[in-house]
Amino acid sequence: MEGEKSSAKFNLIYATLFLFTGAFVFAFSFFVGKSYEAILRNTIVALLCAGTVLFMISDANGRGKEGFSYDNYYQKNRFILVFAVMVVLSCVLSLVPNEFWPYMSLFVILALFSNNEIGLVAGISFTTISVMLEANGSNGELFMYVLAGAVAIALLRDLKENTAVGLPVFISLIMQAVLIIAYNVLFQNRTFSINILILPILNLMLNLIMLLVFLNMFGVYVIRKSNDMYMEINDAAYPLLVQLKEKDKDEYFRAIHTGYLAERIALGLGFNDRAVKACAYYHRIGILDGGLKWSDVEHYYLENNFPIEAVEFLHEYIEPPKGHIKTKEALAVQLSETVIASIMYLIKQNKDAKIDYDKLIDNLFDKKEASGELKDYAVTFMEYDRMRSILKKEKLYYDFLR
Repeated sequence: MEGEKSSAKFNLIYATLFLFTGAFVFAFSFFVGKSYEAILRNTIVALLCAGTVLFMISDANGRGKEGFSYDNYYQKNRFILVFAVMVVLSCVLSLVPNEFWPYMSLFVILALFSNNEIGLVAGISFTTISVMLEANGSNGELFMYVLAGAVAIALLRDLKENTAVGLPVFISLIMQAVLIIAYNVLFQNRTFSINILILPILNLMLNLIMLLVFLNMFGVYVIRKSNDMYMEINDAAYPLLVQLKEKDKDEYFRAIHTGYLAERIALGLGFNDRAVKACAYYHRIGILDGGLKWSDVEHYYLENNFPIEAVEFLHEYIEPPKGHIKTKEALAVQLSETVIASIMYLIKQNKDAKIDYDKLIDNLFDKKEASGELKDYAVTFMEYDRMRSILKKEKLYYDFLR
């Protein structure tokens, strides 16, 4: 019910943006004295562009978090705000010399707040609006900014905390400079001179400032924020885990050891190891107050600002949705917990017991496979065997449990 309300809310917002785009372009075209034919053309094209971009956003939303880059699935308001600002800005830029348009950096902003495909189409749409509203707009400037924007998006995609942006930004700026100068010399048939370089230099300075400021803010508030939070909650000395240790030492060590194994599997198979480790650490945190249902434990994760992906894994693990395929990350945590719980049980029965870890792990895996439980998980047999192999390699760690 809550998901349906959220979807209806955003559909209303998208419809409003669609109408706002058409109305604003119509009003601006009338304000700058365009002919009735041009006003009609501009309004229709603006509505087509807005409709295409908003349809892509709606389609991406239907595919869940995989439809967006970074955490944009949960922060759609950012793109909505940028879209609304861009409608106004694309009109205002038509009054500015086209050599000064900062569309290269705007393409990147649109892409990072949605995904690369949506960012590219949105950038093309707004550049088209600016060109149409110019007094003497041409295909040459549209080509120039679309190509520069596409190059910038390609070079600055998939940013991570340790990504070096210096070279990509430099190449993007060089590409922008070459295109602006080529446009002036080849498309405008102007003689090359120092005067031709003034606006391109100002354009590059503006794009450089916008990119550096935005990429720094994006890194701090989007990329690094999640990483820093994982570092805190995945520390064995984090207050929640300390409380668990004081409440029940066995549960605490079970969580720590499960987290270690789950992290090893995640690293070996390329999963989000930090989110998997957090799931292994905290899925039984409800022991603190005696409740293990999702409604009993959700407040722990929200109050401690757990990263969104970690909360999703925890929700799925604690209260898996009926009829839905479970993630391979959930399987990694479950297998790790089963192995740790089995070994800890045997050691508790007899501290000096000789345990054949390979046999124990094989038995656990074979039982799960024979029961048909694997049908509930989005995992391949190759990945399943890889999980088995990784767990078998940790024999020295299992001896440490004694």
